Amino acid sequence: MQDKSAPEEFDVVIVGRGPVGATLANLLGLCGVRTLVLEREARTYHLPRAVHFDDECMRVFQTIGLADAILPHVILSPGMLFLDAAGRMLLDWSRPQTLTPMGWHLSYRFHQPDLEDVLIGGLARWPHVTLRNRCDVFALDQDEDSVRVRYEDLSSGKLCEVRAGYVIGCDGARSLVRRFIGSSMDDLGFHERWLVIDVLLKRDRDDLGDYSLQHCDPRRPATYVRGTGTRRRWEITVLPDEDSQAVTQPAQVWELLSRWIGPDDAEIERAAVYTFHSVIAQQWRNRRLLLAGDSAHQTPPFLGQGMCAGIRDVANLAWKLGAIIREGAAPRLLDTYQSERLPHVREFIELAIRLGGVINTKAIEAGLAAGQPRDNAPVKLEVKKPLLGPGLALGDLPLAGHLAPQFALNDGRRSDDRTGYSHVLFVADVTLSSRLALSQAGIEILTHDDAEAIGDWLREQGIVAALVRPDRYIRGTARNESELARLVAVLEPSTQVPSAA
Repeated sequence: MQDKSAPEEFDVVIVGRGPVGATLANLLGLCGVRTLVLEREARTYHLPRAVHFDDECMRVFQTIGLADAILPHVILSPGMLFLDAAGRMLLDWSRPQTLTPMGWHLSYRFHQPDLEDVLIGGLARWPHVTLRNRCDVFALDQDEDSVRVRYEDLSSGKLCEVRAGYVIGCDGARSLVRRFIGSSMDDLGFHERWLVIDVLLKRDRDDLGDYSLQHCDPRRPATYVRGTGTRRRWEITVLPDEDSQAVTQPAQVWELLSRWIGPDDAEIERAAVYTFHSVIAQQWRNRRLLLAGDSAHQTPPFLGQGMCAGIRDVANLAWKLGAIIREGAAPRLLDTYQSERLPHVREFIELAIRLGGVINTKAIEAGLAAGQPRDNAPVKLEVKKPLLGPGLALGDLPLAGHLAPQFALNDGRRSDDRTGYSHVLFVADVTLSSRLALSQAGIEILTHDDAEAIGDWLREQGIVAALVRPDRYIRGTARNESELARLVAVLEPSTQVPSAA
């Protein structure tokens, strides 16, 4: 029997405890938001799935105070090479091994269960964040004031309900929350079956290398990925006439791997056929219901940006929820979530599709257009991160919608550690009275006195100040004092929502 007493109340309920849901819960923990995470499974899925994240993701993990705990579980990636059937290089996508302006390296490899364990463990720091496993959500009913969330506790069979101000669906490609929102999907046209094989090496095979390799072989395109420790992954195209069940049988798997390794080299941890999709939900929000991660968009894996896109979603979303719930900002602030994030993620998905065309050697010329041709050398691929779509950025000002750099402060700390998950103003100089006024408006301030590099960067950009949002994107910049006054005004009062740029 269901308990008839008044249901528990939370500010936010997150459906799904994967990397995206767990990161969102940690960010909301930072914001002081009462949060409940409901997860159908009992424990972290034990097999690898996502294997790559970038400097922007690590910066989010730094924000939630878990970067140092994650570092022992990652290795740096030197990049990716695209080879033709004869082994000649088509595209060189090497990654620099130096720190980027984000303050971290450009490309990390990881084992997803390790990352999830750190993210989930981090939730214990927040007394106002609750995680319930083995809870299967089956109904969402929203009214003007809240959402009624009904779920089954699978460990006891008990039917339960809670009320929430907002519900965020981090519940994957077959999202229940998306069904309740009623959103259709925009299909970007890429749907292919690939066999994903994860192995554990039994002996050293340094010859396999640390680079990811895209074998652009028209007979059987394939991808090799170096994982952490002894983990290695191959992703191999399943041909149209092949049976998905048959290709996962050990004899067939070893035959497909035979050009690289054999049973004496490794043991198979998992072999499964996945269909890689390219779709984006048309509607990410219906009043109090929202989507993040795979529930909102799915991409082919060729850029390694699937999980990264979800982490960006929640970094964008959490501070806005916090402003509404804790500071009284207008709920229409959430209108900027999809408008900012969808164009950004669509650009990454479209590039992934183009690279998929290169791997399949169906459209090499389209893929090469993404890089810079060089005489007597492979095309050098460089991927620039997209800008935010229209929303809160003051688009008529320089750098609006770009990611802000992270600076090394004179005291040895990184600037994000000093400012936290809040707005920050980078300014060449600020008087004591101005500093007091800005701090009262909830704006952290960093100046040339905190780090010489701040003054240098402002001069290089031809500006005197930059206002940076909690998700590290630049809201606007100022070339003079009147533009600086305009920047400060957008946060006074905190309930103000600037018109879309």
